[in-house]
Amino acid sequence: MKVTEKKLDGGKVLLEAAASPAEVGHAFTLAQYAFAQQMGIQPKPGQSVAQAVEQQAGIKDLDNMVRSQVADFLAPFALDKRNLVPAFPAKPVYSEEPKRGAAFEFTMTVTPKPEYELTSYEPVSITIPSMEIAEAEIDQQIAYMAESYAEFITDEPRPVAAGDSLLLALEASVDGKSLEGLNTDGRTLVLGMGLMPPSFEEQIIGMQPGETKEFSFDAPTLPGETPDKIDAKVTVKEIQKKVLPTIDDEWVTKNMPLYPNLAALRQGIADTMMMSMKPQYEQLKAQVAAAELGKRFQGKIEDAVYEAMRDTLVASMQAQVAAQGMSFDQFVASQGGEQQFSMMLMLQTREMLVQGYALDAVFRHEKLTTTDDDILAVCATMSPQDPQAIKRQMDEEGRGFALREMAERNKANQWVVDHAHITIENAPSADAEPKEVQQAEENIAREAVAGMAEELEAAEKDAE
Repeated sequence: MKVTEKKLDGGKVLLEAAASPAEVGHAFTLAQYAFAQQMGIQPKPGQSVAQAVEQQAGIKDLDNMVRSQVADFLAPFALDKRNLVPAFPAKPVYSEEPKRGAAFEFTMTVTPKPEYELTSYEPVSITIPSMEIAEAEIDQQIAYMAESYAEFITDEPRPVAAGDSLLLALEASVDGKSLEGLNTDGRTLVLGMGLMPPSFEEQIIGMQPGETKEFSFDAPTLPGETPDKIDAKVTVKEIQKKVLPTIDDEWVTKNMPLYPNLAALRQGIADTMMMSMKPQYEQLKAQVAAAELGKRFQGKIEDAVYEAMRDTLVASMQAQVAAQGMSFDQFVASQGGEQQFSMMLMLQTREMLVQGYALDAVFRHEKLTTTDDDILAVCATMSPQDPQAIKRQMDEEGRGFALREMAERNKANQWVVDHAHITIENAPSADAEPKEVQQAEENIAREAVAGMAEELEAAEKDAE
């Protein structure tokens, strides 16, 4: 894309862009994908987006449907070409509609992102809670571990009731064909845990140990599908009860050979939980430092910038709310109503803008620079599994300038944290924490114990 730049009054910039036929075709493709995604249409293997949309939505000329959006998909490439970061999205202007296979010219009047200064660039002072693992949390993980190593032993004979554990034998088939994955001579089933369909468990209720019963039940299906009937012959061998082991030195030596005793196991759990919590803890430091830095911001932010950021936040919220099956009006009501929501939105918009501009100021003042690793680090926050894919996607969409901005702000934020005066305060007791925080910590802890168990099993296999 050929892009020329002209300075205008008021610090604005006029971009004159000429896109090649190939670039126009790429923009049409991006617009098609965006349309299909919005409509919830997923092309099948070997099928183009246009073919999928025609098949599933009956739209035969998808190019014509998305033509008005093509210039918007070309606009980021013009900005990226000149390495311009706009204060708010600029609207492309053109005299002729874009056509696939033809060149396309457009102009944009861009308001570059403003530069602000801070009242001080001295290190910030922040206070954050200590990252500690309470003994009660470790006790809880020991309890989870006991649950995972529970044994089921024979209980007193009685009719099967809801929630019971039982040992059963099962012969299952569909249309006379045996289902080897279900068949068993003896397997423990805990009713109510969703291991078998409700139509199966309903037939088990009331059976006596030693009793055999033949019946049919519905196979699991997706919503709207007609379930297959599975023929079953079930024998209840015994009623069972769950017995939890006592986690002591003897148990640890037998089942956790990497740890010499219970104390070492407890320390291992604490270390694993610490490692799991560290990324969130570092993120907390960065958020607190950026908020403190934002207090030093000085200057006036234009209304157009506020409005653009507000619209971006609202669009993001609408997408998240829709994904949860809630209407946006319901969401606004859940936030205290229109007036309360508007106030919250205004404060959040200003906080995001101020902190971003403050970090920009630090990046310039300290003459920081970014590397390819810094870019990938930002991509990793969006996709830890494949940051390169995120980079490719943003480059293909012409949003390299946005990625560079995020990397610069991330670098500045880390610089602020590294030079901050940090005071560590004692963490509040578990009873004083909000339920959401306690639940998050429990989830992290469960994952930590599960990960530790997997590592131990792998180590034992290696040893064998």
